[in-house]
Amino acid sequence: MDSTILVVDDDKDILDIIEIYLKNDNFNVITAQDGLIAMDKLEKNNIDLIILDIMMPNLDGIHACLEIRKKEKIPIIMLSAKDDSSSKILGLNVGADDYVTKPFNPLELVARVKSQIRRYSQFNMERPQSKEEIVIDDMIINTASREVFIGEKLIELTPIEFSILEVLANNRGRVLSTESIYESVWKEPFYNAKNTVAVHIRNIREKIEINSKDPKYIKVVWGVGYKIDK
Repeated sequence: MDSTILVVDDDKDILDIIEIYLKNDNFNVITAQDGLIAMDKLEKNNIDLIILDIMMPNLDGIHACLEIRKKEKIPIIMLSAKDDSSSKILGLNVGADDYVTKPFNPLELVARVKSQIRRYSQFNMERPQSKEEIVIDDMIINTASREVFIGEKLIELTPIEFSILEVLANNRGRVLSTESIYESVWKEPFYNAKNTVAVHIRNIREKIEINSKDPKYIKVVWGVGYKIDK
């Protein structure tokens, strides 16, 4: 491989270990020991993926990730000694693609790097989009096979759930009422079916959202309906 990985961690021993294993797999490696140095190296080099520690001096990984996401869509793997779910959710919500807790197996980290680069190369938004696909961030809705992928993960939806998601995706930026969703999917007049739609949307969100309390895809517009942002 000739991909270039930016590894950011204030622990020199961890930097050295990651660099050795990545170079053994023919990756180019650039290192930095805090977020500010990382931002500078990102500006001056063509980086394909970033491994980013959370706890660092000057600019921590969370704020560095937020700054990077203002300009770059490249994969980011967060490193952290914290393995609680709230820390993982925070890391993913600020834009990380994956989250690895310390101590970690270097071979597993390299495998995750390969997976993220492969996913990004295959699914990044600059690629020509099939007429049979709707791409929303890292979610791909294939209207021909009626399959949904988030990254490389296949999301198992029922036929009704898929149809609801497809209707919302085809109307990105528009708020759809419960009535219009029901009539589009069930192909019959709406009659006291508000709860039916709500239950299906709740089930969809549980399957596609990392954090249902702070949804990335399907948003509720209270008193009006549901939407997927453009």
